[in-house]
Amino acid sequence: MTLRIYDTRAQQLREFVPLDPGNVTVYVCGPTVQSGPHIGHVRAALSFDILRRWLTHTHGRVTFVRNVTDIDDKILVNASETEPWWALAYRMEQEFSVAYAAIGILPPTYEPRATASIPQMQDLIATLVERGHAYPAPDGSGDVYFDVRSWAEYGALTHQSIDAMEAAEDTDPRGKRNPQDFALWKGSKPGEPEDAKWSSPWGDGRPGWHIECSAMAKRYLGAEFDIHGGGLDLRFPHHENELAQSSAAGDGFARYWMHNGW
Repeated sequence: MTLRIYDTRAQQLREFVPLDPGNVTVYVCGPTVQSGPHIGHVRAALSFDILRRWLTHTHGRVTFVRNVTDIDDKILVNASETEPWWALAYRMEQEFSVAYAAIGILPPTYEPRATASIPQMQDLIATLVERGHAYPAPDGSGDVYFDVRSWAEYGALTHQSIDAMEAAEDTDPRGKRNPQDFALWKGSKPGEPEDAKWSSPWGDGRPGWHIECSAMAKRYLGAEFDIHGGGLDLRFPHHENELAQSSAAGDGFARYWMHNGW
């Protein structure tokens, strides 16, 4: 039986043909655990749980990865003196697990936390810098940005031109060449927790949101895999930026892009 998938990038239905018919590979963006789950989170998880079950039925094996973003500006903001950021993230992660289990969503094959893949993120950033697609901020802040104008295919997922895009607001624009350039690494700022930063070739700091998924998808599924999924709200800028940075680093990345509605 043929499965046809609406591919966001192709903007059309495509027949699904996996790289390995005996092991379908799927990466789905999981939650940023700054607060508890709402119905939109659970709906997204349910949508891809149904897809996974069908793929398991038709192909026998599915390697299904759903990440947890456990370091982020919002998590730091919601932390308190009595509950550090890492404790908040862990408590919220458990709330998501309970919500998923309550409606019978299968646990993923792997559920990596972003904080466990910092070296892989730094390796990917270094590759982008070496290839001329990323640059450290000249002010010595420790920020590293992806240079969107260095990658001619930027905008390929959502079919937008750079000139029509608003400025990226994921970090301080203090060292950007272009307003649309987005953060790969965020230099630490005064007042931030000491345990919320990691050493790097560019200075102490933490990863940007987008680099996390590119690095974890490659770590757990390889440089090229079958399906990348998420909610419609993730198409831009998150998935657009993932596609750009992974492709610019030389990876095939996702062969099909799927997005669930609301």
